[in-house]
Amino acid sequence: MRGDWIDPSAARLTFREWAPQWLSESVHLKPSTIASYESILERHLLPRWGNVALGRIERPAVRSWIAKLSAEGMGAGTLKNVVNTFKAALSAAVESGLIVVSPAARVRLPHPVRAEKTFLTAEEVGRLAAEAPTEYRTLILFAAYSGLRAGEIAALRWERVDLRRATVEVIESYAEVHGELVLGPTKTYCRRVVRLPRFLCDLLEEHQAEAGGEGLVFHSPTGAPFRHSNFYRRIFRPAVAKAGLSGSLRFHDLRHTCVALLIAQGAHPMAIKERLGHSSITVTIDTYGGLFPALDESLADGLDATFRASMPNFPRPGRGLRLVTDSGEGEAHTPSPARSMVGLPGLEPGTFGPPGTVRRSIMLARFRRVPADQRLRGSSVYAIHLRNARRVAFD
Repeated sequence: MRGDWIDPSAARLTFREWAPQWLSESVHLKPSTIASYESILERHLLPRWGNVALGRIERPAVRSWIAKLSAEGMGAGTLKNVVNTFKAALSAAVESGLIVVSPAARVRLPHPVRAEKTFLTAEEVGRLAAEAPTEYRTLILFAAYSGLRAGEIAALRWERVDLRRATVEVIESYAEVHGELVLGPTKTYCRRVVRLPRFLCDLLEEHQAEAGGEGLVFHSPTGAPFRHSNFYRRIFRPAVAKAGLSGSLRFHDLRHTCVALLIAQGAHPMAIKERLGHSSITVTIDTYGGLFPALDESLADGLDATFRASMPNFPRPGRGLRLVTDSGEGEAHTPSPARSMVGLPGLEPGTFGPPGTVRRSIMLARFRRVPADQRLRGSSVYAIHLRNARRVAFD
């Protein structure tokens, strides 16, 4: 028992009455977020919960509603946005003393299936830029090699560009809200400086000479901020088709492409995080972790190189295994990959001996160190005693 007291009249406030008050008090949210919340309220929340008193919203009913939306085919990503909006509204009701606990708190959702991301090669990026109108080619190359978001590119001004130092300062972004362009902070509210490859500086210098060195770097033919929706429909989609690229390619995929090109060069995840302006390294790894397939292998190779540099006289025994007999070394045997088990040599069975020498009770085997006179030259060997009393030494 928490001992909290709530005025019963406060809990009789309906969700429809509470929602506008909640939005009006959410002054910390960006206009684009408010617009998203308003859309979700009108389409999904108010039709179901609008006439229900806050104190009458119960967790079993919330769970049934979520299950119904999922069964009707709502995508996991959309469902997450809807439920998170509901949670935010009810959590604010708790903070305002209208209800004791949120009935939507700790409600579990279906795991979203992540869509396959599209990455272009450097050649494909060049082909896409070549098929775009001349005045937009620098824009496409800039998006693919800077990694900025579309809204950040639209809001970039010449005073934020330093061609001599090859940097751009990203501090604001455009968003389209109810048909109007709204200038605001970046998605994560953070400023960052992004370094550009030299060829982009050359292209921007030419672009500056043609378009003028004041105001927006990229704009519409009239000089106004370019609307992403118009650019996507009139410029980007036709260029994608002419270049023979996938019809599902989005402008945002140029940002993904930048990451892929960086990873191919061995860029560190933290450097990528800073360049993209992610809120945390977790976001970067969760989004692009699949593009780091050989990272662990390279780390292991690096540790091996460090160790061997510190101990140059450390022996390098050959692969495979050798039967150990009472008289000394026996015949060498190169194991079949099908009969191998991954493990640390000397600590667990790394490879099995010739056919017939290993029983199915391998996991019951016990280890002992091989006598010094029976060790393979220059290696620390362990023997494994199997039920048939054979001893196998691992190099």
